[in-house]
Amino acid sequence: MGAAGAGRLARPPYRPGYAHVGWRAGTATTVAVLALASAPFFLAPYATTALTRMLIFALLAASLDLLVGITGLPSLGHAAYFGVGAYAAGWIAGHGTAAAPAPLLAAVAAGALMAVALGWVAVRSSGVFFLIITLALAEVVRQLAVSWEPVTGGSNGMYGIAATRVGGTALTNVAHLHWYVLFWFLVGLLVLWSLSASPFGATLRGIRDNEPRMRAVGYRPFRYKLAAFVAAGAVAGLAGGLLAAQQRLATPEDLGFTTSALALLAVVIGGSGTIWGPCLGAALVILVRDSFGPSLDGHGPLVLGLVFIVVVYAMPRGVAGVRWSRRRPQLRTKAG
Repeated sequence: MGAAGAGRLARPPYRPGYAHVGWRAGTATTVAVLALASAPFFLAPYATTALTRMLIFALLAASLDLLVGITGLPSLGHAAYFGVGAYAAGWIAGHGTAAAPAPLLAAVAAGALMAVALGWVAVRSSGVFFLIITLALAEVVRQLAVSWEPVTGGSNGMYGIAATRVGGTALTNVAHLHWYVLFWFLVGLLVLWSLSASPFGATLRGIRDNEPRMRAVGYRPFRYKLAAFVAAGAVAGLAGGLLAAQQRLATPEDLGFTTSALALLAVVIGGSGTIWGPCLGAALVILVRDSFGPSLDGHGPLVLGLVFIVVVYAMPRGVAGVRWSRRRPQLRTKAG
């Protein structure tokens, strides 16, 4: 076989379908952002508020996916950083300044610091032990919020949080608040996507797939897992700060098991490891819980459970994996 023949064999097969994947993804992203930005012009105030809440919860689910799908650390205590971010933003707005972005910066810092403290203990374990430890630590944080009444308001929560101000204008208008949340939602997603697509993200996937091998070639998994834990906690804190700005209330339930479980459910339904898939799962969870739940006579959790069962059996990779599984056979046919 000549050099030309060897070169042809070494060259990967041409797959024209892949040339359009990036273009289609960019087009879909642009259309989605434009649709979300224009939503207040077409939706009623209540529907706009519900959509804003979906964005906040989607950012929480996407931050959890950095742990679950990218690093392989399923957590049941991720709401701790979400709730701490909400309390921090509320406290700064009430005792410092409500001018943006000060409350959100406080929320991010609080989420990151809490993640450092809890992650130093949690990431030393893995699997079921990691799941249980994160749940236990989050419950400790929730109990602290309940008992620290002078600061957190106790079981009643921190209510009457000052409205966020942008350029001297309070964000009391539903549309203005939606655009504010959308902007920071996109910033948070960009941070998560950048981490996932970077060499740091590739290292996290290597640790997820084979931690002993990564350790054998010279990596220190503990440092990488802790860094991912802190990054996820910081973005979750950002989502909590947006929650405080949107509902002007922070309660111990925002730190609790139910919020963590719903976030994990959104990751599984949407498709772990994709960052954007959990956003779809979060939208579905909030839609069933807040929009359909009141009309189902309290059977919203039952519907969510049925949706979870259907997704696990019919779409093992989640909603995000359906489109990918449809695309692959077509590309193989074109390459053939």
